[in-house]
Amino acid sequence: MHYTHLGHTGLRVSRICLGCMSFGVGGQGTHEWTLDEAASRPFFRQALEAGINFFDTANMYSAGTSEDYTGRALRDFARRDEIVVATKVFGPWRNAPNTGGLSRKALFESVDASLRRLGMDYIDLYQIHRFDRETPVEETMEALHDIVKSGRVRYLGASSMEAWRFAKMQQVAKENGWTRFVSMQPQVNLVYREEEREMIPLCIDQGVGVIPWSPLARGMLTRDWDEKTTRSDTDQFSKMIYGKTAEQDRKVVEAVSAIAAERDIPRAQVALAWLLGKPGITAPIIGATKARHLEDAIAALDVTLSAAEVERLEAPYVPHEVVGMARLSRFDGKVSLLDQEG
Repeated sequence: MHYTHLGHTGLRVSRICLGCMSFGVGGQGTHEWTLDEAASRPFFRQALEAGINFFDTANMYSAGTSEDYTGRALRDFARRDEIVVATKVFGPWRNAPNTGGLSRKALFESVDASLRRLGMDYIDLYQIHRFDRETPVEETMEALHDIVKSGRVRYLGASSMEAWRFAKMQQVAKENGWTRFVSMQPQVNLVYREEEREMIPLCIDQGVGVIPWSPLARGMLTRDWDEKTTRSDTDQFSKMIYGKTAEQDRKVVEAVSAIAAERDIPRAQVALAWLLGKPGITAPIIGATKARHLEDAIAALDVTLSAAEVERLEAPYVPHEVVGMARLSRFDGKVSLLDQEG
């Protein structure tokens, strides 16, 4: 396993992060295809035996049961001082006032609930899942700082948002002497590269680690274009973010397939090798529902693409509409979440 520092911190993380969105009670939350606890536990053991020490979940994944599964498995299989546990906050846990967003009240409630589900005394990396347009930045950043100073959280991270909003949050924290974000979790893969325009250069300049979600475009980059899976048939979010660019994306998928065939390696290794070789990338977040998913991710660490191969992979890309950023809307005392993932 290869390791690196998370941004400008002393925290060392594996260059592959196991994403735990695949684990949880099916039908609870937004996904039907998740693995139950018995089926999920071997993936934690496999990851740890391979040297992966970085695990990412969220309070909203499968209505919190992903945190339950993650916590129990890591308590059974790992030493707490050797692993890095990341979770996220933002999504509403009920359709009621104050049960979501990034207000001081919601943040304090959410971190305690995540700690209970994880069964841990602290969270290594606590990430805001999206930007909350209805809470003042100052309120959010001060509350996050106070949570860090309370000892419940070690580091702060953020996820998909506009680069200018991220820069604003960092500046507000700096001006007030509050804890700043050390990582950003955006969507980055061969069929969605919009974050290369502003967010990734900002992170490189500011020393912020980048841990991409959906590095394989929810499996699209790993299979024939017309091949169907349970996830592809039921994943409504995938259809939303990639549906409009299908014909353009197909050319990228075909380029991955061609290079994989020439090298006689799985397509996942080609797509991940491209991402791991990009400037600023710390650790792609890999979802796994089969053992080979982790095997391919680990093998990709030792695949180096030539400049010509990179050019072939990137040539078919065209600009995409920006997706994956949340709009938290409150109405009639209720909260609903739109366009949320990662």
